[in-house]
Amino acid sequence: MDETMEGMGNKGALLSVTGGNNASKTPAILARRLLGELQETPIGRGGGVSIGGDGISPSLGMQDVEMENSLQISPSYHQTKEQSQELIDAAVQAAKKSPDPHVPGRMKGSPFRAHPEIPSENQNENEQKDDVMDLPTPHKRKRSSSPPAPSIDLSLLEALEKSQQNSIETLDLKTLKRLALSLERRLNANTAARLKYPDNPDKFADSELELHDELQKLKILAGAPELYPDLVSLGTVNSITALLNHDNTDIAIDAVTLLQDLTDADVVEDNEDSAQVLVHALLENNAVELLVQNLARLNDNDSDESAAIYNTLSTIENLIEVKPSVSDLVCEKTKLLKWLQARIKVREFDSNKQYASEILAILLQNSVANQKRFGQMNGVDTLLQAVAMYKSKDPKTGDEEELVENLFDCLCCLLMPLENKERFVKAEGVELMIIIMNQKKSCYGSAIRALDFAMTNYPPACERFIDVMGLKTAFPAFMVSVFVLLWLIIPLSKKNKKRIQKEELEERLISLIASLFGGILRGSRRERLLSKFVENECEKIDRLMELYMRYSDRVKVETERLEELELDDLEIDEDEKYNRKLDSGLYTLQLIAVILGHLWTSEHSRMRARIELLLKQQKLTKKHVKDILQNRIVSGPDPHSRPGRVYLMQRPNGSPTVSATSNRTLADSKEYHDNIGDLDGPEEKERARSKILKFISALT
Repeated sequence: MDETMEGMGNKGALLSVTGGNNASKTPAILARRLLGELQETPIGRGGGVSIGGDGISPSLGMQDVEMENSLQISPSYHQTKEQSQELIDAAVQAAKKSPDPHVPGRMKGSPFRAHPEIPSENQNENEQKDDVMDLPTPHKRKRSSSPPAPSIDLSLLEALEKSQQNSIETLDLKTLKRLALSLERRLNANTAARLKYPDNPDKFADSELELHDELQKLKILAGAPELYPDLVSLGTVNSITALLNHDNTDIAIDAVTLLQDLTDADVVEDNEDSAQVLVHALLENNAVELLVQNLARLNDNDSDESAAIYNTLSTIENLIEVKPSVSDLVCEKTKLLKWLQARIKVREFDSNKQYASEILAILLQNSVANQKRFGQMNGVDTLLQAVAMYKSKDPKTGDEEELVENLFDCLCCLLMPLENKERFVKAEGVELMIIIMNQKKSCYGSAIRALDFAMTNYPPACERFIDVMGLKTAFPAFMVSVFVLLWLIIPLSKKNKKRIQKEELEERLISLIASLFGGILRGSRRERLLSKFVENECEKIDRLMELYMRYSDRVKVETERLEELELDDLEIDEDEKYNRKLDSGLYTLQLIAVILGHLWTSEHSRMRARIELLLKQQKLTKKHVKDILQNRIVSGPDPHSRPGRVYLMQRPNGSPTVSATSNRTLADSKEYHDNIGDLDGPEEKERARSKILKFISALT
């Protein structure tokens, strides 16, 4: 066998040996054998190899020689200099720490060096003496009496070389061009083979394996998003997008996985400009349409295709994250909503059903067009059927809990347009939510939230709520401390106890009662609502004033804190101040003041006397309530400039979901009570303002 030794003038050289078939040895044994073999290797005229502190380096004047074993020392095209030197140093250290009496050239306590004084069999004595004189005087040693060292197991070095070849290359424009060119060649070869042998898969199978390998190599580009503009200019994005429609489903899956990696949120987070360029190119090449089209041929029962479904949804979410307008585009130009609807209808739970519900919630969240579009597809009834499965049972796992929360998020988003509220009432959604509340399962809070959305600014839903005995369900929850409600009445898991926040349920119930007063203005239903505040010695007015004082104190503390910040010369504009007060409880305080205004204007003597007594006990007057109402008029909610007030989406584990269309979390995406649903026109706004002025006048 021939053995060559090439010059190694830098520290970035690698040892690569090919041979046998045994890769189960340890790195220490591998290093000892390799170094021992180097020491015993005959060296040609004028050459030699030494192992010192700087690694393995050749002596000057080394020439090619023939050796008995196949050993090749060559630079590796897959390693940087630093990585190669680390490999050599590690091998040397491993051999030093694992002494082996069978390794030739190694003596206990001696420097770790290979000596080139051993002559080759095909050299005469004169040549040998000349060579030795040109080299440093070697240390003489006696031959070991131990058995000769076995021949080196070349498979070990082969395995080591292969493991290093998988290292990530230096990512630059040159590497990108090489990868792009290689992909184009493989793609063209595969296309040509398929056209030439359309009925003979064996003829193009190899080309598709090569194409698969090239797509896998392109995944390293996710480590250099700054190269995305170059990737687009080279036209590689066009080729990748075209592969989504490849006849071989496996190749299409490879393309989906690659796009998911390239658009991952963690990858593009600090490279927004590059991400915008990539996403724009994908949209120009109809990537969204092809992604959704590819979903139709994927089978959820196959593990690989099921993973591809998940990656497809993830890619769509990533595109929306970078470019929010994609949420409208994907619903307008594709059948994604129809696919998601069919996926949600499946009764069995799996991870893809959960992810489908999450994507649907993202699509519906900030797009009125999508809300109306899905409503026209009988989406309200679909979601009601999906949540009805959990009216009398709790989800079994944390992932299933998240699915249920996603479904309710979708339902609440869908109830924004007025026509969907009507569909909700006709589909007996109010009755279903009351049943869920009465069952006191984990969906209890979500049912209250859905009713809040359905009843706001929609009197028919309020009337239906009273007609089906909703007051009997809502007011006991209003009277009980939410802490007790969560821990004693509702049998929830520990995770759910942490998830459902006390303030959120209180705000929901207060908002629901305010909706009832705003939607039921006269008649027997109004009398039934008012009578609830008189029964049991006006206990509900007592509870209302308790909440009024709690939220009033919280707003007062926040106001004082903001004043201290101003004294410290920290500039805070008026909008920011108002928003911070809203977050501290001002919004709920305003709702309570509105309810008190409704009670006061009812001119019921017992209720008025009770309100005045409770205010006096707290050393307050009606002026305090008037000021809260006046503040609502002057600094009232502007749907175009301020976030809303309801907690739209909150994960079961307590961690908020990142909004696909903004930088804030969905848990912070709140909707003001008076602006849930279609935005009020000028007439409706003036009517609401007149109502508040009427309360202020009555309290004077």
